[in-house]
Amino acid sequence: MYELNLPKYEIQLRGTREKPEIFDFLRRRYVKLTPEEWVRQHFVHWLVEHKGYPKGLLGNEIELQVGEKKLRCDSILYDSNAHPVMIIEYKAPTIALSQKVFDQISAYNLLLHVDYLVMSNGIEHYCCQMDYERNCYYFLQDIPDYEKI
Repeated sequence: MYELNLPKYEIQLRGTREKPEIFDFLRRRYVKLTPEEWVRQHFVHWLVEHKGYPKGLLGNEIELQVGEKKLRCDSILYDSNAHPVMIIEYKAPTIALSQKVFDQISAYNLLLHVDYLVMSNGIEHYCCQMDYERNCYYFLQDIPDYEKI
């Protein structure tokens, strides 16, 4: 797979060369290994192991519904009352983090109204904090540690 700008962790793989799978410790099952999934697993482990995010407050592949349309958030961080606090969108390392990606995560936020939007392709990571009183957002220098959220 790809070399990422994230710490390594003890990766659990299985399957065949044609159909590899990686263990998702949040969903507690093996999932298809794609470049995006490679980024997701590294990023979530980084949040838990290095940034202090509680594993029990993170969810992967969270489905949202708007009328008949179904959307899927890559990862969501919840607070202790099960309210969404952060939406995380992943792309493959070969995909640039563009305005289109920001528009995608912003559309999810119209439903969830979170405090933080995060994007990562495993190489670059961006985090913005929402300011609903001023109707704007601020890009942060780094993904905040959990204790600062």
